[in-house]
Amino acid sequence: MFYWLYERMLLSQIQELPPNICFMISGADLTAEPGKCLEVTVWCSELNTFLARNPLKNAVKTPSSIKSITFHINRIPQDELIRTLPAIKKISSVARLVLHHGSTEEISGTGLDVVVAIGKSGREEITDCIRKLAENGIPPSEIDEKTLESCLTFRYDPDIVVKSGGDHLTDFLIWQSVYSELFFSDVNWKYFRRVDFLRVLRDYQSRIRRFGK
Repeated sequence: MFYWLYERMLLSQIQELPPNICFMISGADLTAEPGKCLEVTVWCSELNTFLARNPLKNAVKTPSSIKSITFHINRIPQDELIRTLPAIKKISSVARLVLHHGSTEEISGTGLDVVVAIGKSGREEITDCIRKLAENGIPPSEIDEKTLESCLTFRYDPDIVVKSGGDHLTDFLIWQSVYSELFFSDVNWKYFRRVDFLRVLRDYQSRIRRFGK
């Protein structure tokens, strides 16, 4: 009962939503609670539905919904990956899932865009970009930010990056997250609740984004 009331209070305080959210998760976190990614996706979908039916009061520059979610998981042993993949693939039952693991990309489902990237490091992504530019024979003088961005695997910028269970970021979205807001939760991923997610959203709206300026 207490948490329900607290959730309602937090929800009433939210006046701005981050369109693109990224969660950084360790391999150990995923194996401890492989179904949490689906649970968080459902929270976002429900929030979008709720706000569509109950527009935010006095909102300024408020996105109509959360547009995308990314879950990045550090490297994980192959046997654990095989065990957790079925739980991850269930996300496609409620959203459009783009699953990256190894050199494989699988797309399934419809709805809210959800990207799950397993074992894809930011350094590897940047290295792949440079390799593509070299293979395409693009002269150094013609390489700018847009050229590099066109080679990225993940071509969007998260508005907020959430790291649960500590303050150590993983090696992911090095280029894309340079201007992202960071939120460190002391709650481990396994115990991350809807109320913790709403606290992230409330914190996000209190920040003044400067985009490096």
